[in-house]
Amino acid sequence: MLTEVALPIALAVIMITLGLSLTLDDFKRVFVVPKGVGIGLVNLLLVSPLLAFLVATVFDLGPVLAVGLVLLGASPGGTTANLLTHLARGDVALSVSMTAISSIAALITVPLYLGLAIDHFDSNLGDEISLGSVVLRVFFITIVPLLIGMALRRRYPEKVNEVYDTARKVALGAFVLVVIAAVVSESETITDNFAEVAGACLALNVAAMAISFTVARLAKLSDRQSTAIAMELGVHNSTLAITVAATIDTSLTIPAAVYSVFMFITAGLFAKLMHSRNAGSADPAPAPA
Repeated sequence: MLTEVALPIALAVIMITLGLSLTLDDFKRVFVVPKGVGIGLVNLLLVSPLLAFLVATVFDLGPVLAVGLVLLGASPGGTTANLLTHLARGDVALSVSMTAISSIAALITVPLYLGLAIDHFDSNLGDEISLGSVVLRVFFITIVPLLIGMALRRRYPEKVNEVYDTARKVALGAFVLVVIAAVVSESETITDNFAEVAGACLALNVAAMAISFTVARLAKLSDRQSTAIAMELGVHNSTLAITVAATIDTSLTIPAAVYSVFMFITAGLFAKLMHSRNAGSADPAPAPA
């Protein structure tokens, strides 16, 4: 019931809410400010999943847990990253654009890195899934709801303005419930493997944020742009990772569930640190116009 109905519905709610905050300009920004968006997306779509491979290897995770960590690392940024970027006074427009584009790119990146991880870590999961079915699943549980949200915003902008804050709270509630359900359903396995899973998740989270922020600054992006990029790397759409994982093997959900607990703590501390540093000029919240 949870895998077949509740998880896809929760993810759909989250993706529709993301769509309510987007316009075509958010996708066009890659041509307007290509350097910031390009560096952010390279970090998000290449550095993050490859870093997940490295961390899983260093911590010698079991095959299923290793694949689950890579699946999480390959997942796009989430709407929470946009909110935390705003709280950190980072470049919210850049954050929203990266979330939008990486969510579309997930149609390719999630199945791609999932397949590579299954082959690399020699798990037995390859016999249980069809990557073609994963592509279709990602399309229907992410792209379709995202487009629905965008269509609603375009058709009813004033109404969307009125309900957006409530919708965002509902989406956050859905995310929390998904994480709790994943932790409860695999509580025994998490307990048995907590030390290595927690260590790997925390290492991935901190390393991804630190490396992406450093790369952005070395590329001479501003602190506010670098903050947005680091947040995108630290706060993934864990619900997508959990939903895809649960349809394959529930044990695959463990890294994403544990990571979700840590990412709010580390990203929150990072937001507090950068809030004063970015105080020179802050963006408004990414709300519908």
